This record gives sequence, C-alpha cells and structure tokens, in this order.
Amino acid sequence: MRASIKWLKDYVDFQETPEVLAEMLTMAGVPVATLEYPGKGIEGVVTGKLSVVEVHPGADKLSICKVDVGTEILTIVTGANNIRQGDIVPVAKVGAMLPGGLEIQPTDLRGVLSYGMLCSADELNMDAKIVPPELRNGIYILPADTPLGVDVRTVTGLDDVILEFELTANRADCFSILGLAREVAVLTGGVMRKPMLTLRETGSEKAGALAKVSIETPELCPRFACRIFQEVKIGPSPAWMQQRLQAAGMRPISNVVDVTNFVMLEMGQPMHAYDYNLLSRHSIVVRKAYANEPLTTLDDVKRDLNHEMLVIADAAQAVGLAGVMGGLATEISSSTRTVLLEAAAFNGPSIRRTSRELGMRSEASGRFERGVDTANIIQALDRAASLLEEMGACKVCPEIVDCYPGMTVPKQITFTAEQINTYLGTEVPEGTMTDILKRLGFDVNKQAEQITVTAPTWRGDVTGPADISEEIARIYGFDKIPSTTPVSAMERGRQSFTQMVTDRIKTLLTGAGMTEIISFSFGHPQQLDKLSIPQDSRLRRMIEVLNPITDDFPVLRTTLLGGVLDTVVRNLSRKNDDIQIFEIGPVYHPESLPLETWPKEPVMLCGAFCGRRETAGWNQSRESVDFYDAKGNVEVLLAGLGIEGYEVLTDEQPFLHPGKTALLRQGTEELGFVGEVHPQVLASFGINRPVCIFELNVDQLVQHTRLIPQYYSLPKYPAVTRDLAVILPLNVSSAQVEQAIREQGGKLLHKVQLFDVYAGQQVPEGFRSLAFALTYRSAERTLTDEEVDGDHQQMLAYLEKNLNAKLRL
Repeated sequence: MRASIKWLKDYVDFQETPEVLAEMLTMAGVPVATLEYPGKGIEGVVTGKLSVVEVHPGADKLSICKVDVGTEILTIVTGANNIRQGDIVPVAKVGAMLPGGLEIQPTDLRGVLSYGMLCSADELNMDAKIVPPELRNGIYILPADTPLGVDVRTVTGLDDVILEFELTANRADCFSILGLAREVAVLTGGVMRKPMLTLRETGSEKAGALAKVSIETPELCPRFACRIFQEVKIGPSPAWMQQRLQAAGMRPISNVVDVTNFVMLEMGQPMHAYDYNLLSRHSIVVRKAYANEPLTTLDDVKRDLNHEMLVIADAAQAVGLAGVMGGLATEISSSTRTVLLEAAAFNGPSIRRTSRELGMRSEASGRFERGVDTANIIQALDRAASLLEEMGACKVCPEIVDCYPGMTVPKQITFTAEQINTYLGTEVPEGTMTDILKRLGFDVNKQAEQITVTAPTWRGDVTGPADISEEIARIYGFDKIPSTTPVSAMERGRQSFTQMVTDRIKTLLTGAGMTEIISFSFGHPQQLDKLSIPQDSRLRRMIEVLNPITDDFPVLRTTLLGGVLDTVVRNLSRKNDDIQIFEIGPVYHPESLPLETWPKEPVMLCGAFCGRRETAGWNQSRESVDFYDAKGNVEVLLAGLGIEGYEVLTDEQPFLHPGKTALLRQGTEELGFVGEVHPQVLASFGINRPVCIFELNVDQLVQHTRLIPQYYSLPKYPAVTRDLAVILPLNVSSAQVEQAIREQGGKLLHKVQLFDVYAGQQVPEGFRSLAFALTYRSAERTLTDEEVDGDHQQMLAYLEKNLNAKLRL
C-alpha cells in the first residue's frame, strides 16, 4: 500500500516530518517499509510555453523554440518531434539539476546557443507505468491551463513524499488512505476530516426502475449495491486526481475509471463500472460460474471458469469475475453514455482461491481477500457519484439499488482495565484506555468496573479482549511497556529419543557418503501416477491444501518417493550424474476424507542411488551403483542403530523392479523396503539410467534402536571355523537357511555369514548353491573338533530333512 503525504494531509493536519511520521506509524503497528521522494534531484525545472517552434536552419531534425517561462523568453534547441506551438512543457533552465546529477549548461547546437532543455517524463524520473501512454515518449506535455514559471514538481505532483507500507493481512482498514489518515490523526493528535458529500441526483429516472440486482449466493456475497449515471461524458480526470493516483502507483485512464480507482484507494472499497447499455435486460445476478463457463476479462484473455468461482452476470452471460476483474463485454469506452457503478462485499477466501487458481492478482482482489467494510458500501457509491457530478461527467439517477440479505452486526467486547493491564504487564489508567479506544473509533460504554466497547465496522480484526489489549498497547506505546522476566519453572531443554535417533541416522548416512536433501511437504497426484501406485492404495488418499503455494503442490505428500525422484531428475538435468541422497520427513495419512480427525504423520526415511559407485579418478572403478549398494547402506544404518535379528525377504512393489526388491522385517513389523526402480517408472520421470531406492519407517526404527551398544569382552579362546556349501531349491531363501542354521547349530555357534551364491553347470536346474562361513566359539575353553562335529552334523541332518538341502562336495 502506497500513500502520499499530500493525500494524507487532505484529511488530517499534522506537523511531523515524513520521517518522524513513518517512525510513529511503524511503532504503532502500521509499518512503513520505505520513503520515496519522487522529485529528488530536480532543481530549477519550471513550466514554460512554446511561443515559437521553428526548424533549425542547419539541421532538419532539430527545432529552435522560443519558450516563455513567465519571467523571460528562452531560446532552446531540441530534437523532439512531438511538440507544437502553444504546448506547455517542463523547462530545465541553465543551472538546473536533473536526477542523476546532470546540470544544465548553455550548449551550441549547430551554431545556435541553447539556454536550457525541454524535459521528458523519463528525464524527470517519472515511472513509465503510471504515465499515460501518449506522454511516455518525447517531451512531457502539460495541461493547457498550467501556469507559467511554476516549479514543475508542484504541477506534476513530484513535490510529494510517498510512504510505502508493509501491512499485515489483518489490518484491512489500513488498505485505504482514510484508514491510514485515521491512524495518523490518533498518533499526532490531529482532527480527522472526512470528505464532504454534496450529491445532487438530477437523473431523469430512478435507479430502481432501470436495473435489477439479485444475489444467488449470499454466503459469498453479503451485499451488492449500485448507482446509475446518465449522460456520461468520458474524458480525462482532473490533474489533482491524476496526481493522487500516480502517487499510489496507478495510471490515470479516464474520469469514470479514475474515480472508481480513487475511491478504492481513498475508502478501501473496490468498485467496478459497467456500460449499462451492454448489460442484457439491464440486470445483475451474483452467482457461481457454470462448469467451463467462458469469460473474457478486461485484459483480453479468455478464461474457462469452474463451479467454485463467483461471477457477476447479466441475463445472458457472465460479465465479470467477482472481486477480481471485470469482463471485456461491458467495458467502459468513449461511446459509453450510461454507466452502472457497482460496490459490493465478497467472501475473502472465495476471492483468494479464484485469484490464485487463475493466476490473477489485482488491487481489488487484495482488498476483498482481507475483507471490506460492508457498512461503508453506500458511502463509497455516494462519494464516487459526487466526484463524477462535480466534474460535470454525468447526471446521477435518484436512489441506490441495494441488495443486502443479512445485515452485519458490529461486535461488542466486554473487559475491565485490570484484565488489560494484567495481560500487558502495565499500569495504564482506565481513562487513558477509554480515550485511546474512542480516538480509534470505538463506541465505549462503562458500567461500574466493566467496559463494553463496540468495534467499528471497519475493524473486523477486533473480536476479543486480546485485540483490545493490542490496540491500547500500540497507541499507548510499546516503548512505555516495561521489560520484565517471565516467572516460571525453568527446565533444561533436551532432545527426545526420536530426535536423537534421527540425528544418528543423518550421521550414519552422511558418513556413508550420502547427502541430505529437504523437499516440500506438498505433492501432486501426478507423482503417484508416475510411481504406478494403484488407485486403491492408501497412498492415493491425499489431503488437499486449501491455499497451495503453487498449482504444482495442491496436496500433502503421502510418500517421500516422489520428491526424492524429482530431486534425482533435477540433478541429472544439471549434469550431476553421481547421486547418493536421502531425506527424512513426515508424510500425511488421513483416517478418512474429508478430515474428521488429525491425520497420522509418520516420519519416513527415503534414499536414492544413481551413477558411479566411486568418485571419478584414474585409480577408481567405473562400476555403477546397484541394488546391493542400496541394501548395504541400509544394513550399515541398521547396524549403527543397534538393530539386529531383522529379516530380509523378497518383496513386490508397483514402482520397483521385480526380482530386485527386498522387504526388511523385524518380527511382525515392516521396517521398510529397498530395491531398484521399475523401468516404466524411470521412463515416466524421464530418467534414462538405473536408480536404486529405499524407504524406511523412522518411527518403527526408533522402537528397535539401541543407541548404547551392548558390551562384549574380547574372546580369550580361539574359534573353530567351518565352511558349509549346500544345494537347495530356488524357492528356499537364504534367510530361511540362515535361520535354520542358527536354530540347529547349537550353543557354540557364534556367527553365520553367507559368502557365495552359485548356479551353474555343476548344480541341477531349479537349484542353487549357498555357501556359509560358520564360526564356533566358547567363552570358557578351546573347542575340539569332536565338540563341533556333533552340533554340525545335527544341523546338516535338519537341513536335508526340512529344506531338501544336499551337501555340496
């Protein structure tokens, strides 16, 4: 929000400098971000009239001008081609200064001395966005009634100071000049002057007989009112109004459009003007759009709307996107003679969703999103009508068409001075509190010790005693509130066990050469399509975000896989081909949709491997990572967490390669999976090389983690080792064999390790050979072969009988 000092002084007198005022407003919770001085660096530039314009005798593209600046006639040579005799223009006399430090000196141009310079808008450092198109190129032509010899900063409004505010969303009242002036009056002790309305309704017919208004969705549009203007004369608005709009960062267009923008900035009420004769049956209906209903907006873009969007329609079609932008079909033009002017209130969240979905932001939508003063709508219409009538731009029809289904009732808050002081930690007198609230526009009623205030309609953010406390504190002065140390029981902060496990996981994986990433907690259903997730999967049950940061992230994620693979794609596209990454973060699993209870938020760990196993080097292998690299990192992680006795089983996942997928299970609980990404999934993400991934449930890992390792003394006696190679059917997993060996190997069996898997000519078809290294050890004595042979033979007999194993010689 931008506000000029000159505009603020139209409504309240104050002596403070702009710098002091900005500090006062900031300390009162209305923060000023910057101060802008439009005329900074301009000195000695005045208005002048071109009394003579002649072609330079020595240069066809130059003109010699005699310029009357009120006190003297100057000879100035210029190359501009948009000037005519009689034009009034900015003249930089000899000795004048322009922005950037340029000083004007007499100059000989093809034998003629030029005593000054005619200035363009750019040379006066005027923002091209707020300058009318016809004045952007060439010399800046001033209005014909501009007095001569006057400082150009005065006639162009450049002698102003602009305050640019960074307002919080709750202070909708400050998104207007009157709202800011109200704050200035309270802080400086000045008297607020509201605009005087002297409206004469001289139109030939009553507005109620000319137009009809109906609201089909009162929950989205609590009020809609309009006035009708006849015998409209489209033309430029007065110079003072154009300067006010330009100071606020808006470009003047025409009197009707400028008045709607002026009132929006002045009173915070957006308005829109329709060409009355282009409205079918001269009727207005506020309704939801039909599915795929087309609307061409004022920016000449055709948009397809959906049923959740609110539109302004006539009897035939939608003519405007409610609260965002009007339609091109009813645009005001130079041929317009009758205007219907609308002022309304719309549901803020509805406008925000529409604006975001269509990618359209406007001054009007920003105000409707924050909330407008419904009770102020009629005053805004009267103000606009009064301004247009004063300009002689129209005749105002009697009456206002006002559709107001449910009247807004001001909020009342009851409190005591003691409650406020306790809340703030102050000793502000009761009289000071009530005086502050009255100056802010609150109606105060005191009975005994209780104070009841009625919040003004423009302060929709004030709903309870806490808000009253804030109002009193910011006007009384935050700097006057003493700083005190809170009295409470102090407790030393510490990490939870889950946080300690998470840190250990990060340490272990980064130590294994992986890099941590952090992605958004949001996702898109298309990610699940790329992952080939079945339609009936619980991962498809996703929570929609009401206000997504972009259209690419409309839901909360249910898995980390999509974000991790997107990160792989992003790295590969930037020639970072060797990737070993992991992410730890929550996913969101609702019990049901729509939400009735808080969703479950399990913390998950996901990693991905792609590219070479070793860093590129002359003495390093060029082999690529594979399934066993991913599995090995998971095993290192589990070992580092003290998790033992887990099973690694074959598994199937829709997004993983068949035969290259493993499930990790501890008892009956699934810890997660590891595998190579399915080729079809890789293709859907646009990845042209193998990628291995794992995903583990951190909450499950926490339950089995032992951060303090169990102590074992070093063995005193030597071990006995035996190698065992057995031939088994392919459907017998190594995990089953290892479990059987551990169960039947006796108390002396200390360690079992698979070291070879073979299937070939010496092994029958449908079978494979598994070779294990067995370690036998006693903590009490040195073992003999005879002691080991008994347990070893018993274990072999069990394998032959129960797993159809045969000893391979």
